[in-house]
Amino acid sequence: MYVLVVLMGASLLVAGGFLLAYRWAVRHGQYDDLYTPSVRMLFDDDSPQVSEKRDDNKSASEN
Repeated sequence: MYVLVVLMGASLLVAGGFLLAYRWAVRHGQYDDLYTPSVRMLFDDDSPQVSEKRDDNKSASEN
């Protein structure tokens, strides 16, 4: 019976932690924009960025 009391106390602590994390996320604007992240991958970049590391690998393999 004592185990049930300990487990209920632990579950209340975990639930309280999740509630605090949710309230923190709401207050810091984590749920403000629900539309843009879903279509962000559809937007084109202005110019493609070329990695210098990729260029180094190409020049090393060419020599």
